[in-house]
Order: sequence, then structure tokens, then C-alpha cells
Amino acid sequence: MTVQKILSKATLQLEKAEIETPRLDAEILLAFVLNWQRLKLYTDAEKILSADEVGRFENLIARREKKIPVAYLIGNKEFFGLNFFVNENVLIPRPDTEILTQLAIENLGGKKIFLDLGTGSGAICISICKFVKNSRAFAADISESALEVAKFNAKKFGVEDRINFFCGNLFEPFAGKKFDAIISNPPYIPTAEIKNLQAEVKTEPLQALDGGADGLNFYRKIISAAPEFLFSGGFLALEIGSNQADDVKKIFSDNKNFYDTEIFQDLAGLDRVIAARRK
Repeated sequence: MTVQKILSKATLQLEKAEIETPRLDAEILLAFVLNWQRLKLYTDAEKILSADEVGRFENLIARREKKIPVAYLIGNKEFFGLNFFVNENVLIPRPDTEILTQLAIENLGGKKIFLDLGTGSGAICISICKFVKNSRAFAADISESALEVAKFNAKKFGVEDRINFFCGNLFEPFAGKKFDAIISNPPYIPTAEIKNLQAEVKTEPLQALDGGADGLNFYRKIISAAPEFLFSGGFLALEIGSNQADDVKKIFSDNKNFYDTEIFQDLAGLDRVIAARRK
């Protein structure tokens, strides 16, 4: 079977399975199997695949039909220009989270130490360390399995000597420590809404999604505890979900320990990040 024919067949299969981007997903998966750039699928469209290549590709398509995300199938996801290893133990990094990462990079300079809460794949703290050369990070996650992924990525990008990873719930591992910044993309989906998420999203770790009854549980916990762990003038930056900006801003204002609260929008014009400084 040629590249062109197997792609057409797979695209139809994924369309029937109601996959949102059937052709794109088929191309990514075939390029992965062949270890090609996607462009080569067009320049070498008449190449005949081996039985092994066909079998591996058809296996991936069958799993994609079951709504397993492409990132899990190929084991990687691009974030901030870096190609991160991911598996089912971590949330798949989203382009929206690059807004949070960019904000941190712009506000960190020199020998600054920051904390990444709920690090998951390590995408945020690793990207920051990669682009802010003298920075050092502490990163925590409640999942040992997620931390194994983050440690692998830190080594992959050569920043493992500047990131200390800890297993624990939020600030638990950091008693007595203070940071120049605290960054987090916490779980923020209201519990009742999780059942309505796309099937692909529901394959991701529940504890990385569930923000409690109103989606604000982790904002309350983080904003309440953060002043104890921030130097004066240090900043706290959090990713937020849609329609959460006003509620999270009120949590900041009620705390009385922060000033200069700002909301930052993503490329779609949606409120995506909220940040404030420690008095």
C-alpha cells in the first residue's frame, strides 16, 4: 500500500470515528511511524510501505479511533518550541500555557529561584530554565509517575542540574523556603463539567483537571499559602480557565498580601493568566 492510499484510508476511518482533525492526525501518526517530516508524505506519496510499517500505523489509527490523544500515541508534544516527552501520567501541554511561561520568562532575570506547582511533564519550569539561563527551579507534583516524566524532560533539555523535583501536595515539601516567583497551571475545571469534556481530554489524569465544585479550589489554596513562600516583590502567576478571571482576582484582593494584580489574555483574546506581586 502506498503512502497516499493508506493516508486516505486512515483519514476516512478517523472521520467515521468523529475525530476532529482526521487528516492531520493520520499524517502525524504516519510520519511518526516512518520517522519522516510531514512534507515528505507528499513528496514521496507513491512509496510502498512495508508490512511492518502498515501494521504499526494501523495499530496507531485503531487506538486513535478510541480517542487516545495523538501526543500519547507518539510520546511527545511541542511546547514553547521544545519537543516534550509525554505519556498518560501527565497533562498534555497546551499552547495556551505558553502565555504563563512567557510571562514568567519576562519577569525572571539574573539568579532568580522560582517554584512550579503541579509541574506535570515539567514543560513550564523546563522552558523557563531553558530561556532564563541563570534561573533555578523547584518543582512539585503529587504524582511520582508525573515526576518521572518531568525528570526525563529536564535531562533531555540539559537543565536537570537547575531543577529540584519534589513529590508532594502543593507547598508541603517547601517549609521554610522562599522564592522570587511561584508559577502554576492548577486544575481548574469544575467537577460537574468533567463528564462533558472531549473524550480525548478525559483520558488525561483526572487530578490534573478537577478543580473542585466551582473550579476554584486550587486558587484558594495557592493564593492563601503563597505569601509565606514569596519574597517581598515576588510574583505569583496562575493560568485560569474561561470566565474565572473575576473570581480569582477577588481571591487575590481578599488576601490583602498582593498588589498589582493583572490579567493577561491569550491569542484568542480570552483571559488566560492572572498575576500579582507580594507586598
